[in-house]
Amino acid sequence: MSAVLNRLGGILQALEARAWRRALLALVAGLAVALAHPPFGILPGLLGLALLLRLGDGAGPRRPLASAFFRGWLAGLGYFALSVWWVTEAFLVDAAAHGWMAPFALIFLAGGLALFWGAGLLLYRLIAPKGPGRVLVFAGALALVEWLRGNILTGFPWNLVGEAWRAGGAPSQAAALVGAYGLTWLTLALAASPAVLPGLERRSRRIVGASALGLLVLLYAGGLWRLAAAPAARDSAAVVRIVQADVDQKDKWRPENLDLIFDDYLRLSTQPAAVTPDVVIWPEGALPAVIDDLLAPGRPYAARLSAALPEGQVLMLGANRVGLGDEAELDYFNTLVAFRRAEAGGLEVLGLYDKHRLVPFGEYLPLGDAMTRLGLRSLVNMPEDFTAGPPPRPLTLPGLPPVQPLICYEALFPRFTGQAGARGGVRAEWILNVSNDAWFGATSGPWQHLNLASYRAIEEGLPLVRSTPTGVSGVIDARGRLQAGAWMSQGRQGVIDSALPPPDAPTPFSRFGNLPFALMLLVSGAMSVAPLLRRR
Repeated sequence: MSAVLNRLGGILQALEARAWRRALLALVAGLAVALAHPPFGILPGLLGLALLLRLGDGAGPRRPLASAFFRGWLAGLGYFALSVWWVTEAFLVDAAAHGWMAPFALIFLAGGLALFWGAGLLLYRLIAPKGPGRVLVFAGALALVEWLRGNILTGFPWNLVGEAWRAGGAPSQAAALVGAYGLTWLTLALAASPAVLPGLERRSRRIVGASALGLLVLLYAGGLWRLAAAPAARDSAAVVRIVQADVDQKDKWRPENLDLIFDDYLRLSTQPAAVTPDVVIWPEGALPAVIDDLLAPGRPYAARLSAALPEGQVLMLGANRVGLGDEAELDYFNTLVAFRRAEAGGLEVLGLYDKHRLVPFGEYLPLGDAMTRLGLRSLVNMPEDFTAGPPPRPLTLPGLPPVQPLICYEALFPRFTGQAGARGGVRAEWILNVSNDAWFGATSGPWQHLNLASYRAIEEGLPLVRSTPTGVSGVIDARGRLQAGAWMSQGRQGVIDSALPPPDAPTPFSRFGNLPFALMLLVSGAMSVAPLLRRR
């Protein structure tokens, strides 16, 4: 084993002999880690993190800090280019107006996000000690910048390193204890540990190897134990129907298609069922119209919806709506609306949820005036950008357990549901994620979005219902698993009828949030100063 490790070290030293080779290795490291995420699922790609640690160690001797930053940035460029390339599809929906932005969007998004990885490897280089303990310092430095990526400005926690594990699998269950950021720290420490083995004396090598193997076994054994102890189903569980009409985003906003799209949703919603659904769910922005105009007096849609809803059934649909702002100006909201048939006829609005976290450049323009002068605008099919809704709270609707809506992008954020429950004074019993993944076509984006949203179910111990116009839609249990027969892939039209899985007891993460992650960062910090304290 020692000879094999030394041989591998020699090969890497040969590859690192020239600057262009080191740059290429950095790009390869980032690409390899990205391949661990769905839909690829090549978990050995996580060993790219070991290569990245080694590149950080080898940054020098001239300008070592600049070299470390550049290598980290290159690794991040490879990682994010492969992770977010699907964003170009959104600009091709209206290629005549936005197509020219597609390559620039990918370059600036991947290059901008890569700055976090550059900063992480720079921080590692600044504070890393010698010896095997530096693997924990590396884990802390990279996990810290991943947390910053998910929180500063609007935050964009897409494909956190710890979310490379398939949601619903054994290792992903650790998120119920430490959250996605804590799992990121554990994943970084585990995957990067082979990098410190060459050059260690036999005893230290055994300790590091046994620790890494023990952590891997613990992730799988603990996860399997949790999966085996899933909560029992309820006899009186609510029945949900998810409607997936398979409406291509390129066709959706043509005025002549409104009636066709409405008819499809209505036809699918009223299909016969073995058990009448308690709630019917249409995805984000289901109809190509502002809901206020669609249901205005004199138009036929409200009456048709009312006639189609059985007594007591709730319809929850994603829609664009208009409100009056503080300065008598119109505000546009990305909204989830809950209806039922009123006793006197027509529709009764049971609740509204206005999206709180908006997508930069997709739903609003940061520095809007300056960006507009450059010829840029957001991708929304509205006269103006969307306005953010108030801080979220769970919705309590007649005949249904409390639900926390997450509209599209909001499903990326750990603690979103838990904080909303604390704000509203009631814990949600399920999560509803409506999303318009039709923007991203048949790319990896919808599959990754599904995986990321499923982590919110694991963290909070709550089932999650996911509704999209073109897939992937489905029902996910409190362990993050897609329910057999209760999901629909991309490019298919139909409905999913399923009993709502039961909620679990509040998880440690739902109780303590990112406290375990903060303790992990303290461990990393302690490892960085321990040699200095020993010398003193």
